[in-house]
Amino acid sequence: MGVDRKFLLCGLFFAIAGLCLGIYMAASENHTQMPTHTHVMLAGFVISVVYATIHRLWLPGLQGRLKSVQFALHILGVLALATGLFLLFSNTASEKSLAPLLGSGAFAILLGMLLMTWMVLRTRPLS
Repeated sequence: MGVDRKFLLCGLFFAIAGLCLGIYMAASENHTQMPTHTHVMLAGFVISVVYATIHRLWLPGLQGRLKSVQFALHILGVLALATGLFLLFSNTASEKSLAPLLGSGAFAILLGMLLMTWMVLRTRPLS
């Protein structure tokens, strides 16, 4: 399975998780997890689908491990960030204890974005 399809499937799974969280918040009338919901939907769903599109349309000929590294950085970063935010806003753990998880997740997402930018810049346009 190509990285583009992996990103698309992960993005769809993040969308399902984010929508379920949103429905739960609406039904319970408890919106404390809104930051978690927002990060799952934007970083998890939207950015993953954008990356799927970029990999499919602009990077189909790019060979090597960079695509896999970029995929792993982004997905693991979103999972770490979403987990940390969920624990933080459910008052399960303190912000101080979650700082390494939240920081590493955000940094992994940033590294994934920088790597994506670098791959796009070094790839010749098809047209």
